[in-house]
Amino acid sequence: IHFGEGASAQIGPEAKRLKTTKALVVTDGVLKKTGVVDPVVESLQKNGLEVAVYDGVDTEPTLAHVDQGLSQLKEAGCDLLVACGGGSPIDAAKAIAVLAENQGRMVDFMGTDKIPTPGLPVIAVPTTAGTGSEATMVTIITDTDQDVKMLIMSPHLMPDVAVVDPELTLKCPRHITSSTGLDALTHAVEAYVSVKAQPMSDILALSAVELLSTFLPRAWANPDDLEARSQTHLGALQAGMAFSNSSVALVHGMSRPIGANFHVPHGVSNAALLGVVTEFSLIGAPQRYARLAESMDVPVQGLSVLDAARRCSDRIKELIELLEIPSLTNLGVTREKLEPVIQKMAEDALASGSPGNNPRKATKEDIVKLYTEAL
Repeated sequence: IHFGEGASAQIGPEAKRLKTTKALVVTDGVLKKTGVVDPVVESLQKNGLEVAVYDGVDTEPTLAHVDQGLSQLKEAGCDLLVACGGGSPIDAAKAIAVLAENQGRMVDFMGTDKIPTPGLPVIAVPTTAGTGSEATMVTIITDTDQDVKMLIMSPHLMPDVAVVDPELTLKCPRHITSSTGLDALTHAVEAYVSVKAQPMSDILALSAVELLSTFLPRAWANPDDLEARSQTHLGALQAGMAFSNSSVALVHGMSRPIGANFHVPHGVSNAALLGVVTEFSLIGAPQRYARLAESMDVPVQGLSVLDAARRCSDRIKELIELLEIPSLTNLGVTREKLEPVIQKMAEDALASGSPGNNPRKATKEDIVKLYTEAL
């Protein structure tokens, strides 16, 4: 991991260290048009690599994006993937790298540990402080035919190098800053309360919660505040590392069906759910939620453990309101549209496995109720 202002200069030297000669840069059209990708390409070319660019990942990644990128990679004869963007280009690049060296399609690898062999090397360069995908062994690819967001997990999906340069986030729009930042906060909170949490993931998760709750509002209010951008970026990275080791929980299990059925961005759907799910869950691990409240600088001295835990959900709701995250209703997920699919969404949430890590176990009926509350 290379972290810090100007870290993007390390991309070319790392590509050389990996003994590669031609890179496919996977990104989106906006980042290419606004010049955010330029330092990445320049570092690669300066170190003697040829560069091709696939800038088609214009939404959350789909099977079509992966297939298009793979076709371009083969046509150009690339032996390295450089993902530049938010979680979408990074997830797409991970999938392309794996398919370049394994037979089959991504649908064959849905689930855990189903990828037989390593893919091509990947250098991940996040331009949002959000998913932490640069430091995880997870990719999320949408099967648009089935309306399913496939969670695929394997050590072969872990990038070889992460280059985390806060200067690349300076052009990130405010609404993306807020939604991706709350995605990162969700990672950190769920990593800490997960039943799979352990001491090393706790250290990363608590640090991430402190950094994100402190600096994300600053980065949102003043996009040119490089210190706030840096600390938010660091928090997102730590949150990704935390949940890689302790997993996510109920929020993520419920979020994926919202994205698959209503095409709501992942960070926004996480944010819309985080408050109500925290309220539901805190009885299962009140000491942990009380500790999270402390990390968010909420005064809890003299309170009972349960009251301190409730302050955690209060603070999360304050952040969601402060950062102007729209409700699900305002995003087009109305009660009328939700009703026909809500039962299947609850089933899909449970089937993902993530709710099983929640400190309070949720039934299908609980999840249906929480979806309705989140409106």
